[in-house]
Formats: sequence, C-alpha cells, structure tokens
Amino acid sequence: MLARFRADWDALNQLGEARYGLAVSGGPDSMALLLLAASALPGRVAIATVDHGLRRESADEARMVARECAALALPHVTLTLALPAGAGIQARARTARYAALAGWARDNGLAGLVTAHHADDQAETLAMRLHRGAGVRGLAGMRPVAAVPGDPALPLLRPLLGWRRATLAAVVAQAGIAAAHDPSNDDLRFERVRVRQALGGAQDWLGSEGLAASAAHLAEADAALDWAAARLFAASWQPDGEGHGGLLALDTRVPPALGLRLLERVLAALGADPAAPRGAELARWQATLAAGGIATLAGIRAQGLPEGWRFARAAPHRRT
Repeated sequence: MLARFRADWDALNQLGEARYGLAVSGGPDSMALLLLAASALPGRVAIATVDHGLRRESADEARMVARECAALALPHVTLTLALPAGAGIQARARTARYAALAGWARDNGLAGLVTAHHADDQAETLAMRLHRGAGVRGLAGMRPVAAVPGDPALPLLRPLLGWRRATLAAVVAQAGIAAAHDPSNDDLRFERVRVRQALGGAQDWLGSEGLAASAAHLAEADAALDWAAARLFAASWQPDGEGHGGLLALDTRVPPALGLRLLERVLAALGADPAAPRGAELARWQATLAAGGIATLAGIRAQGLPEGWRFARAAPHRRT
C-alpha cells in the first residue's frame, strides 16, 4: 500500500520536498490519507480538520483526528466554522470549507492542499454530471491536480483518485482506528447519496472503476482540446493593437467543441470578467458566429465573417 501511495504521490507532486496541507475530516477516506501520507512523507505534511458546526458530533470527530495526529507527531489544527442550516447546505459548506483550508495553507506557507477523493467519488461525480448533460470538461470529473476552489493559484492534489473506497477503509481498519461516520452520507435528500446507493446496487454491470477510468480518458480528451485550442489561437488571433478587439482568422467550420475553447481565449485576451457566462450562453454565442451572425457576450461584441470572427468591446449603454 505504501509503495503504491508513494508512486501515486510522485506522479502528482511537482514541488519536490515542499510541505503540503492535508484536509482530514475523520472519515475513513481522509484517515487513510492521513496514515499513508504520514508514513510516505515524513515531516512534509500538516493536517487541518474543518468543523462546520452543523452537528454536535463534529467537535468530537475533530478531537479524534487531533489525537491521532499527536500520536503520529503531526501538526494539526481545527478550523471552526459557523454555518447556518438551510437550503443548499452542502454547497455552502463546501465553499466555506475550501476558503478556510486555503487561508490556513497560505498562512502556514504550505505548497498546496491534499484531499482524499477516490475512484468511487469520481464515479459518482461522472454519473451526476452525465445526468446534467455536461460536456467533455465536466465529464472529465475531478482532476488529480487542480486548483483549490476560490484560490486558483493554490494547487489541489488528489493522490487517491485511483483507489477504491473499500481499500481505504481497509487501511484504516488495519491500523485499528475507528473512523468517524457522517450521517449526511446516508441522507437521501442529497443527490450524491442517491447516486452512491444506485451505483452500489449496479456494480455487476456499472462498476465504479470503469466509470472512473472513463473520466480519466475524458480528462485526456479535455487536455487535447486545450492543447489544440492554444495552438490555433496563437496562429489565428490578430489583435487590434489597442487591446479592444481583434480578428480570429480561422476556418469558420471549426468544430464547435474547439470553437468554444477559442472563444474562452478571446474573452480572456480582451479582459472579460473571469466569471463571464460559460456553458449554454457560450455555445449560443459560438453558434451565432458560425452562422455569420452578430452577438454580444460579457461586453464583447462579435461578428461572424467569411474570413473569421471579429471581436470588439461593446460600447457602454448610455444613461438618459
């Protein structure tokens, strides 16, 4: 197990002997991450547990993680939040959790954050995104190396994406540790729980390993699209010299999937808001240009021409 973890870690880590922060909730997945990293990366990890303040048991779970870290001579801190209950609690908790972890990592000079997402999580993510009609980028699921949500400059590493949930539980059981159990993982009000239970009953014909492998293949396809878009953009983008617009001189029959990536690069080149519309709105913009039409998105006016797509910042609306 340890040799496997070291190999998976070395495949992701690009910063040598840098120190990283581990997000450990006390559940079996994150406790397995704690045990594996403590042995494979001595002196190179610090641990944080986020107590969302939503369950009375969460404080005890954080103290359990603290005790295990003390036994392993690892630095540990509990980050306490005060989230009000209500609609969208899982999404709000996720946002607040990552913000707290990112602040902790930066305050302690850590090179990045490490989480215990695994192959079963990846399969669940793919299934949920298939249901929503996601494209290649969404169906690629969680990446082994990404950016911490809300902090794009801080790396997020997931060395366990190739591991099954049962394997990680076995690591914890062999260590004689009683991991915490979050009852929300059994609450059918949450989509992920419903998907998890459905996949659990379909393992004989819809296995998590196959779904996770498909997500990895889609991630390769996603990277290939970005690779092609970067080169096509470099060859075809003709800025106006003032940064207010330009011409994307390309064959207007460019495949839509590639055209969408090119439009994202145009928006970035012209300084559009990073939160500019994506998804369906970007697809409608691309379709209009491909048909030779005129449309505006995120303050950028574009026109489809025989020689390519021309862009200019839209004039601001006048107040009367």
